[in-house]
Amino acid sequence: MDPILLLATELWWVAPAAAGVGASGYAIVRRRGTVNGRRLGYDAARLELRQAQVEARAAADAARIARADLARVTADRAAARVDASAVASARRALRDAQLAARAAAARVKASRVRVSTERSSMSAGGTSPLERLRGRHDALLARWMEYETDPARAIAFPQMSDGRQPATAAFLVALRRARDARLSPDSRNSPEEFSMYRAAVEDLERAFDIAERAARGERVDAELPDALWDAARTFAIRTSDSVIAWTMRMRRRP
Repeated sequence: MDPILLLATELWWVAPAAAGVGASGYAIVRRRGTVNGRRLGYDAARLELRQAQVEARAAADAARIARADLARVTADRAAARVDASAVASARRALRDAQLAARAAAARVKASRVRVSTERSSMSAGGTSPLERLRGRHDALLARWMEYETDPARAIAFPQMSDGRQPATAAFLVALRRARDARLSPDSRNSPEEFSMYRAAVEDLERAFDIAERAARGERVDAELPDALWDAARTFAIRTSDSVIAWTMRMRRRP
């Protein structure tokens, strides 16, 4: 079976969302009117802020150490104890550490905004954070299924169904990760689980956008985690091997 179709069969629970996208947008899930359900996004955002603050402090410490190392190496260079390449290496290390520290500080600011947003959403009422997140997940899955079920789209954008393409492979890896992280509204989910699911859905949304742009021939920047690209390369290789094996079996048939 084609690897893409095999993945689609694994996601059988997507069918209600894909079928109802024209009428209702996506499948409706049961609401949880509990205090825990309303606080889930807020508690997860606070957890993410604490983690971002820890990482920012570690990154700032690393930048200070790199600055001290550069000063030491520069002094050693003046005393002719090291060559110029050591100084250049120390400068690169300091630059990388400073960039990492700035990125970590930016994540702290973004996390603070998310905490504020989730606090406002919690007091405003409406759907629960998990319902909204599952809705985003289902809506994106419905968009993907259009490429798999619409013959015109399949012909116009064949790359969206080709797991050998790096951007498509990255999307399919993100698709599986989001599926595995998906939470049930009938369970008591922890902030840690919600945070992981939200991160998986956000990676999935970015991966889908990149895959669509690549399929349209647009320039694609590496906007996904390195670990996801690494997994995508492995997925693409395995898909290519599966296609080759399937082709060989077809050729051997009488």
